[in-house]
Amino acid sequence: MTGTALFKDSATDRSFRMKWYANRIVIYGILIFWAVICLFPIYWTISTSFKMAPNVMQGNLVPWVDFQPKWLGWKSLGLSPDTIGTESTVRDEFVKRFINSTITALVSSTLAVILGSLAAYGLSRFSYRFLWMKNDDISFFFLSQLILPPVVLALPFLVLYKELALLDTTVGLILLYTLSVLPIVIWIMRDQFAGIPTELEEAAMVDGLGVWGAFFTIILPIALPGMVAAFILSLVLTWNEYFFAALLTSTYANTLPVMVASQTGSQGISWWSMAALSTAAILPLIVIGVVLERFIIKGMAAGAVK
Repeated sequence: MTGTALFKDSATDRSFRMKWYANRIVIYGILIFWAVICLFPIYWTISTSFKMAPNVMQGNLVPWVDFQPKWLGWKSLGLSPDTIGTESTVRDEFVKRFINSTITALVSSTLAVILGSLAAYGLSRFSYRFLWMKNDDISFFFLSQLILPPVVLALPFLVLYKELALLDTTVGLILLYTLSVLPIVIWIMRDQFAGIPTELEEAAMVDGLGVWGAFFTIILPIALPGMVAAFILSLVLTWNEYFFAALLTSTYANTLPVMVASQTGSQGISWWSMAALSTAAILPLIVIGVVLERFIIKGMAAGAVK
């Protein structure tokens, strides 16, 4: 009994298989290249936090090859292993700004998701008319608020907040951030609710539930992944917002982006300190993104499949 194969691939099959592998190599090559481009700024930021001044100026990139990692950036913040147990004014200021950013981003994102979800549900289930505007016009009106550049709104908000005594307050930032991300939440959640069949609510109402009962017990659990995705997007936008935080705060309500931008001195920019601050600022977002990844994917995909 010989070991020869009874069936052999034809030339057409072998050609098809070679094309399939070639296409996969090209696709994965492009994806890997794009991933490197997207992740390089994060790598540069983290590696710079461990560099000395000459390493930054010379553009050294690979630790233990181009340069020897040091704790210079983290030491300037009081967060290095040899300073973490000692008193540090800079570390206290960092913790204060970190708490301000956390409170502002979490509260404003939560408010935006709650208000935006209610508005989106109404726009997807009921018909409205305000002057000449109907549902689609109202939805576009919300989205159009993002067209204005922030600098156009700087003076009106500055005057308004001064009159309302909201300058340099966390409440003022929360209100402004909620308004700024509300249009995005409305558009994301409107697609989410529009993709949920109305028959589910009708069946719930037949069983004795009202409009609010059907919303909270049937619709809300189905739309939860979309709400989480909208919350994460709002959190990222509010956490990284700099312009209004620098304009409307000075001492008590300053956030991390303002502190990152202030890492300048008489000798120029302290890149190592700025990189350490930036690394500490993006770590919470990375952790949240990894933990809630499945909700983000579900939420983004749900609105596209109807």
